[in-house]
Amino acid sequence: MLTISDPRRGFSRRDFLRIGGLALGASALPSPAALQAAQQNALSTGKSVVFLFLHGGPSQTETFDPKMSAPSGVRSATGERATRLPGVTFGSTFERLANLADRMTIVRSFRSGNGNHDIKPIVCKDTGDANLGALYARAVGANRPDNGMPTNAAVFPRAVEPASQKRTSSFGNFVSTGGLGSAYQPFVPGAGGELQEAMRLSLSPDRLDDRRQLLGALGEVRRRLEHSQEAAGLERMQQQAFETILGGVADAFDLSKEDPKTIARYDTAPLARPDQISRKWNNYNNYVDNAKTLGKLMLLARRLCEAGCGFVTVTTNFVWDMHADVNNVGVEEGMQYMGLPLDYAVSAFIEDCKERGLSDDILLVVTGEMGRTPRINARGGRDHWGGLTPLLLSGGGLSHGQVIGTSTSDAGQPQSPPIEIPNLVSTIMHTLVDVGRLRIAGGMPAEVIKAGSAAPIPGLA
Repeated sequence: MLTISDPRRGFSRRDFLRIGGLALGASALPSPAALQAAQQNALSTGKSVVFLFLHGGPSQTETFDPKMSAPSGVRSATGERATRLPGVTFGSTFERLANLADRMTIVRSFRSGNGNHDIKPIVCKDTGDANLGALYARAVGANRPDNGMPTNAAVFPRAVEPASQKRTSSFGNFVSTGGLGSAYQPFVPGAGGELQEAMRLSLSPDRLDDRRQLLGALGEVRRRLEHSQEAAGLERMQQQAFETILGGVADAFDLSKEDPKTIARYDTAPLARPDQISRKWNNYNNYVDNAKTLGKLMLLARRLCEAGCGFVTVTTNFVWDMHADVNNVGVEEGMQYMGLPLDYAVSAFIEDCKERGLSDDILLVVTGEMGRTPRINARGGRDHWGGLTPLLLSGGGLSHGQVIGTSTSDAGQPQSPPIEIPNLVSTIMHTLVDVGRLRIAGGMPAEVIKAGSAAPIPGLA
């Protein structure tokens, strides 16, 4: 925890960089607040997107396209479950989601394009190699001018459970900004960004009220560092840190402010306790972290959206790679470890948003980087497959209670015209911004314009 008992002593270089690291590591307002407010009002729809990324590649067959008429070894290993939509079934693990099918859209013709482990579609060539939220932040500004809330955030297990493993980036950088610059990186709470504790700055009340004193101290550090490599983004870092700490935003990141009944409603830890998960898998610790944190991460995402964040990336560590090899479980066992928490967390989020009147204001997107092979391998797992990828959308004021597209009899390829990453990216951008105004706004980078240029997923408007 960063403690500053007397700001008159000034800041050490280390303390200042820790304050600057509260959010983006180097992100802040790219323009004066008045200009930013005008830009946000002109371009933003006022809606938010929560992108839940299922890292590793979930099986389309055990999730939303069971194919129970297919032969054994192809059809869902977990069976199927009837939903509220006539004739539509999900994998049997999804009891709660099946009862909410009228509030979501399942796309059965979505394909990511290849079977590589990476973090598409949230960071890929179609997003200019930037996190999708960075494109949004570049369009409307990195912070809300009214309260300093970052417009782009990413929440990983340590945001809600500090004892979780450190997030690895071997398959991609979730906070990449491509060529947009570090000012638009996602705001990352928790261990790594040191946000949760560092936001609880211990300032005496008289000093807290004197904002000019704090800014003056930060300015002194800026002058001391003005000849260093860090100086380029220092003024923006100063503004970001100051507005985040003192602008009332910190409470949104603090789950202790939430009703205990709501926290319990989202808690996925009991669904796959450490003693219920086999230790023979090298990925054991990731499975444990996923169950402990997924529900609370979704609750944190809802809180951030309520406070004005426009785009929230949510992901746990790498868990959906169900080969049934030395590292990873097979699909049947894996859907117990990962499918049950997913069913519980996503259904809690959808119900909670409905009760709070947020369903039209928050679009939830759930997908991974690929799907799994139509045929189960000899060990009981499914291997990499880019031909079809599960995709769920809910909320955002879109038309739901439907299945879009169809797949082949083995759930291996789209049978109807395929929906691809540019269509999904465009759907998200149309939800967040007025794409027509964006195209004529001066100074917008090509990758921001491109993100909204493909046809959105048909049937959602």
